[in-house]
Amino acid sequence: MPDATVNLELNSDEALVLFEFLSRYSNSDELTIEDPAEQRVLWNMCCDLEKTLISPFNTSYAQFLEAARSATRDSKG
Repeated sequence: MPDATVNLELNSDEALVLFEFLSRYSNSDELTIEDPAEQRVLWNMCCDLEKTLISPFNTSYAQFLEAARSATRDSKG
């Protein structure tokens, strides 16, 4: 699925909660849940991805995941 696009929809409240969670991580390099709303947004996104993605249910999932990680990492140059 290298060139495929996946779209996730968030309402404005979910987007704001996710923004705060990601901003905090960006500033501290620590992933911590500070409010149950953050956990809810992450769970909802996981459920949406489960409905969208096929790879996690493929027997070659580990290879798909490694290829996706390799393609997504920042280059070391």
